[in-house]
Amino acid sequence: MLPNDYEERVYSGVLGKIIGVYLGRPFEGWPNARIEKELGDINYYVNEKIGVPLIVTDDDISGTFTFIRALEDYQYDRDISSKQIGQTWLNYLIDGRTVLWWGGLGNSTEHTAYIRLTNGVEAPESGSISRNGQVVAEQIGAQIFIDGWALVAPGDPALAADFAKRAGSVSHDGEAVFGAQVLAAMESQAFVESDIDTLIDVGVSQIPGDSVIARMISDIRQWHSENPTDWRATFKQIQANYGYDKYGGNCHIVPNHGLIIMALLHGDGDFQKSLMIVNTAGWDTDCNSGNLGCLMGIRNGLEGIDTGPDWRGPFRDTCYIPTADTGGGVTDAVSVAKRIAATGQRLAGLDKVEPNRKFDFRYPGSLQGFKSENCSISNELSPSGQRCLRLSVSTSEDAAAATTNTFVDSLDTARFFERRGYGLMTSPMLYSGQALSVNLSVDAVTTVQLCVDVYDEEDQLQRIFGPSSELNANGTHALEWKLPSTNGFPIGAVGISVSAAEGTSVFLESLDWQGTPSIEMGRRKGSMWSRAWINGVDTYHPFYPESFRLIQNSGTGLLLTGSRDWIDYRVSADIRPHLVEKVGIAARAQGMRRYYGLLMTNRNTVQLVRELDGTTVIAESEYTLEFGHVYRLELTVNGNSIRGSIDDQILVEASDDSLMNGGIALLIEGGRTSTQSVAVEPL
Repeated sequence: MLPNDYEERVYSGVLGKIIGVYLGRPFEGWPNARIEKELGDINYYVNEKIGVPLIVTDDDISGTFTFIRALEDYQYDRDISSKQIGQTWLNYLIDGRTVLWWGGLGNSTEHTAYIRLTNGVEAPESGSISRNGQVVAEQIGAQIFIDGWALVAPGDPALAADFAKRAGSVSHDGEAVFGAQVLAAMESQAFVESDIDTLIDVGVSQIPGDSVIARMISDIRQWHSENPTDWRATFKQIQANYGYDKYGGNCHIVPNHGLIIMALLHGDGDFQKSLMIVNTAGWDTDCNSGNLGCLMGIRNGLEGIDTGPDWRGPFRDTCYIPTADTGGGVTDAVSVAKRIAATGQRLAGLDKVEPNRKFDFRYPGSLQGFKSENCSISNELSPSGQRCLRLSVSTSEDAAAATTNTFVDSLDTARFFERRGYGLMTSPMLYSGQALSVNLSVDAVTTVQLCVDVYDEEDQLQRIFGPSSELNANGTHALEWKLPSTNGFPIGAVGISVSAAEGTSVFLESLDWQGTPSIEMGRRKGSMWSRAWINGVDTYHPFYPESFRLIQNSGTGLLLTGSRDWIDYRVSADIRPHLVEKVGIAARAQGMRRYYGLLMTNRNTVQLVRELDGTTVIAESEYTLEFGHVYRLELTVNGNSIRGSIDDQILVEASDDSLMNGGIALLIEGGRTSTQSVAVEPL
């Protein structure tokens, strides 16, 4: 049975993970002496002191909340295998660009495992000591990605540890997996148990008693008992007995796991104190802080996070998860928590059905990335008793607004992350032709308009407004607006604009959108139009005469856009192959290895394929391919009906219901192709 507060505790665990990563990321890798000299005790965010953004792309967040989606993709199978989780890696990762530290074979453990997977070595062999050596296999990555597996197994530490073993073994082995199992078990038990010693007992019970991790935990507990008020004394013992000088590689599991246990014991159950200790100690600060933050978030709940400084306000739930999944790169802690909680409910045998609006502010204090203009915003109860985003108008002279990002928020943000090791490739969540809807109430006469911010030819956001509605304080109002054409420019934000007297309150209970977009995409002035595509090809040139020049040296590459909530639609594009093995378009794309594709081949065939745990040709016919010739390809997905045509001639049809939603892609295998325009439209 799930705890009564399960969903909210998942949210607090997700928040704790994000807070921990944001807290430790600016000084990752600094030694303790430098941290104490330049920053002192890490009691709050220090990003401004170091001159870096708070909200960052980071493997700790991206990997944690991506790999857990294996359960969703494999029908919530409690017996999911390492092999299937390895397939999830191959689907959501883009080589050299998303989630991982791409440090090279034998240097980055995760990159090494990814290379094994792409070369046909299946998990768990891909992460084994026998394949990669002990030092590489026992680095920290299995632990940093493990929180999601505990969040879906509340109060079941054995299941959480088993999940952690299967997931961690994709890339790691030995002590690295043991550390991940301990942490997952503790996080799982934290849903139903608060005693620190009991949590540690539960964690250690999941691994061999003669392992280094188990022995180190026993030593740390002894050192803590000898001097419970001085964490630095325990830290010195860890340095002397389990430090980097004894456990090599770039970032070994053993020393860093030791710091988590140390901070857990010396933190006295306090969220801020625990994170202060683990961050001030140093080493892999964002990883250790993220794991401990998740554990303490689960254990202490929202009240524990909100006791002390304002951890949540500076980022307002916002997090980035750039992967090959369209429309999911810019997201928030509520959306992540709802998805994970739904997985946990399905694993528990519940098939809970409720309205799942994209923005519903269901958890206390949640803002879901919304920012304010000429008003203050807060999470409160609406007059009807539902949690909402409350806008308090601060001036009657100018319109107030509350908006949240649906894409990268500026060209400067995009450029900053393009210069970092972890990029922010994503496609927008929202497109022209889709229908916005909101439910809200007001406490005085108020004029309300839905609005979106759209990029223009100068890569600046310009606001577009929907119809104006004058509302009275007489219950909940439902407003809708079908978005007009944006001329192919991406939508960067969505929200509401209000005009009312100073002091008026607007209670936004939900914001959502539905339907198939109607959009034509191709070259525009500026550059944000080209950044609205996720680059999964070897070379993507948007600045040649063609809108899209794609080059794939080997294997299959995809250039993706759209969103997971697209269901039935028609996608079309002009395709000019120059030298290819296969070329075409894809629909219902859910990453690099989950889609339907309409492909022309150099063997003079046209194929309808299902890419899902391998390639299946579900329909095929003869068709002569001429290099340099321009073709118009059209792929229609309608329920289980899949149909492909070239130059308005239907050539391939099939029935298949394996994939029922997802975005679109231009696809190429082995060569070069170009496209001027891509269109998506309702059926």
